[in-house]
Amino acid sequence: QVHLVESGGGSVQAGGSLRLSCAASGSTASFIYCMGWFRQAPGKEREWVAALLPGDASAYYADSVKGRFTISQDSAKNTVNLQMDSLKPEDTAMYYCAAATGYGISIVTMSAAEYNYWGQGTQVTVSS
Repeated sequence: QVHLVESGGGSVQAGGSLRLSCAASGSTASFIYCMGWFRQAPGKEREWVAALLPGDASAYYADSVKGRFTISQDSAKNTVNLQMDSLKPEDTAMYYCAAATGYGISIVTMSAAEYNYWGQGTQVTVSS
């Protein structure tokens, strides 16, 4: 089992910044091979935002956030962060942290179906 807890959401004006964090814990947390952030706005489908491979800290981004968002890890704290800069109103959504677990796997995935653990979500609201 993996337990994910997000923090850091809030409200900000366009152009501002927010930092989301996702703390992972549990008996199988050591088998996490990919950590991802997704978001879902009202009336829209869940959208992949960014992912990180804990093994080598390689990071991947959706085109919509590339150059503005940065995903990183704090291995000592088993935490993955999402630094969001130059926020736009269209970034407004519920943001979810997700973990994909498996043994002997190290591959990035952008498909929500591949992630087997999810956090409760944290709201990000960007006003114009």
